[in-house]
Amino acid sequence: MRVAVIGAGNGGAAAAVELTLAGHDVALHGRSQATIEPFLASGIGYQGVFGEGRISPALITTDLKTAIGDADAVVVALPTFALTSVAESLVEAHWNTDKPVVLNPGHTGGALEFDTAYRKHSHAVPPIAEFATLAYVARKPSPDVVNITGRAKALRAAALKGGEAALDAALTLFPGSYDCGDVIASDLCNVNMIVHPPGAMLGAAWAEATGGDFTFYVEGLTDGVVRVMEALDRERIAVAKAFGHDLPTIIEEMKAIGTVPADAAGDDYRAIAAGEANKRIKAPDSLAHRYYVEDFSHGLAPFQVFADIAGVETPVASALVKLHAAMVAGLPKPPARDAAAMGLVATGMEELKKRVG
Repeated sequence: MRVAVIGAGNGGAAAAVELTLAGHDVALHGRSQATIEPFLASGIGYQGVFGEGRISPALITTDLKTAIGDADAVVVALPTFALTSVAESLVEAHWNTDKPVVLNPGHTGGALEFDTAYRKHSHAVPPIAEFATLAYVARKPSPDVVNITGRAKALRAAALKGGEAALDAALTLFPGSYDCGDVIASDLCNVNMIVHPPGAMLGAAWAEATGGDFTFYVEGLTDGVVRVMEALDRERIAVAKAFGHDLPTIIEEMKAIGTVPADAAGDDYRAIAAGEANKRIKAPDSLAHRYYVEDFSHGLAPFQVFADIAGVETPVASALVKLHAAMVAGLPKPPARDAAAMGLVATGMEELKKRVG
């Protein structure tokens, strides 16, 4: 399959590696020439779960129109706060709306935001599917190498109404992904909105003082952080139940993904620290880190929109969002994914269910 991967950071580079190794014809699009220059010079080096080597995608470019030119599908592998700008850019580049778009990931409300943004500029919208979480745990140890320490074993996928072609593309391109029913179930299984905000908020002073010089899931996962995480997870499960979804705890979800050991006892949230892909991950080095920029305003904020529609109180999520807003006041940040961004202003539960199919 000819695939355009949009995003040349950790996730995009990892996707380009996996898809190229699987025999797909990959065009990698990066928004910054500085980001893709090392890849243009020597290809993409990789290490970790796919072995070690170097691949050369069919194309690496900053020109979106060229990247998507003859692609059969687009895979968006960018921080989820970039989805509106990507939708707008695809409209400007005249993406063929008969062809699918796969958001890897959509996180909470990503497909709804992408769909809403696209509709503002186009009478036709492509088939859209999303993953609940990024398929990889990946970091770049150097500008031309991506270290892929984890690849999701089971990856929730869902399509918006009419997006069957996108779901088919997602399941074909990423083995281990599966149809989880609808995007509400996918959205509410965004692992990051549960495992990042409690530690990021309660460890903010430590992160700022040390520049993130501690292990987020080991040293930062204290008893108090765990208790907040457990309470937040109970709110997530309650909201899902109101929509008719009986979801597992985030620990069981992470066991299925593979980021928590399958033999971890019960729902011990400290088991996150035992995941091989998690042990060495450092804490955020500043309040500009994606744990702050993405997981509050594009994780917990849209989660609260779903909770309001469902009529479920979420005091822990609300407190975290309000504290975060006060903490980053005046700092540069993308607009939050609110009801307007997802096209859910004055939307009731039945109307939302009809929209997602």
